[in-house]
Amino acid sequence: MKAPRDILLKRHQAAGPKLDAVRESIVAGLRDGQRVAAQKSRAVDAATLPLLIWRELILPSRRIWAGLAACWVFLVVAHFAMDGRPTVQMAAAVPTPEMIRSYQQQERLLAELIGPIEAQAVDSRKKFLPSPRSGRRFEIVTV
Repeated sequence: MKAPRDILLKRHQAAGPKLDAVRESIVAGLRDGQRVAAQKSRAVDAATLPLLIWRELILPSRRIWAGLAACWVFLVVAHFAMDGRPTVQMAAAVPTPEMIRSYQQQERLLAELIGPIEAQAVDSRKKFLPSPRSGRRFEIVTV
């Protein structure tokens, strides 16, 4: 008795050359298509450059670009919103006579409460001798 494999091979033996011709035509078409695609990818002209930039730079990271655009819009709106208002520094730059009198009065009151400040003599002859960090003692000097 014949094996099923032998029966199938005998029955479809005539289809072998037809399948080979189909395979050769597909492979030849793929080779031609690859050549055409390679030529198209090498030639970048002024018309396809914006599309290429959009596809390679912006489209893959569109969420990041949208966030940056939102930040810039916020900065522009904040700039124009604060453009006409005077800042605190400009208002405080010119003291009025009332402010000057008030500062002088505060200085007099402070001098009455604290008393005269005596200058302490500075001993410049003292040499600094470094000590180990673990043995360092902290002194708090109040004036």
